[in-house]
Amino acid sequence: MSTVNGTSSSSAVATSTAQLGAINLVGEPKYDLNDLHFNPIKEADVSREMTRRYMTDMLDHAETDVVVIGAGSAGLSCAWELSKNPNIQVTVIEQSVSPGGGAWLGGQLFSAMIVRKPGHHFLAEVGVPFDDCNENYVVVKHAALFTSTILSKLLMRPNVKLFNALAAEDLIVKNGRVAGVVTNWTLVTLNHDTQSCMDPNVIEAKVVVSSTGHDGPMGASGVKRLQKIGLVKSVPGMIALDMNAAEDGIVAKTREVVPGMVITGMEVAELDGCPRMGPTFGAMMLSGQKAAHCALKSLGLANVLN
Repeated sequence: MSTVNGTSSSSAVATSTAQLGAINLVGEPKYDLNDLHFNPIKEADVSREMTRRYMTDMLDHAETDVVVIGAGSAGLSCAWELSKNPNIQVTVIEQSVSPGGGAWLGGQLFSAMIVRKPGHHFLAEVGVPFDDCNENYVVVKHAALFTSTILSKLLMRPNVKLFNALAAEDLIVKNGRVAGVVTNWTLVTLNHDTQSCMDPNVIEAKVVVSSTGHDGPMGASGVKRLQKIGLVKSVPGMIALDMNAAEDGIVAKTREVVPGMVITGMEVAELDGCPRMGPTFGAMMLSGQKAAHCALKSLGLANVLN
């Protein structure tokens, strides 16, 4: 039986109603819930605050140090590692309204997240509690605990901005080097065939990290675009599942695939024909971490790869 913080992991400890009634609440609300009135506000002020702040963010991030495409487990881990340097501006774009990719659940819509060692060191750094089951792997009781923890802590960092519901439609390429991304609202991107032409916007970046996942409606979009414009020869797609080969291979092959563009996570498997990984997440975290150091290397900054 394994324990975390002295609590048995074999079963949950139920608290009786009588015990709950005996607990004294510490720190009661600073307002009267029986007679609650919010301070007044003008509807126009709400609109001005949202618009001003978002547009200011767009202006501030029109040129940025690193764009991370995709806020799944690999992309968030990459942004986490990069943003440790307060002088690096990190811009994360996510096509979904809800960032996190597939890391809100484990396999087959189950709750638990399995992380093979040494990935548990990254969990500990982020502050995610886990069950240390044996010498080979740990278990986070719910995958959402990882995603919500890293996301909330990451967004508190002043050098990070997340633009969700924003799609990367294309890349900026200058003289053979990726130099940014072409963006549009996701709802616009999904409706180009139903509406008249709706031109995009752009974000210039010194380095782009593509973390768009495995093949799908918007999956592996970074490497598929590289193939279409002739910067990579082929995207064979991932092969059948082999957890042991997959996780090692994905981290090993995380790299700057063309000047100015780093690939990470399951997009690596799509480009290099690695086995699919299945419901283990350590490689996503550590591939993202390695991608950050590939980006740092491309920027000419200190990194652990040199």
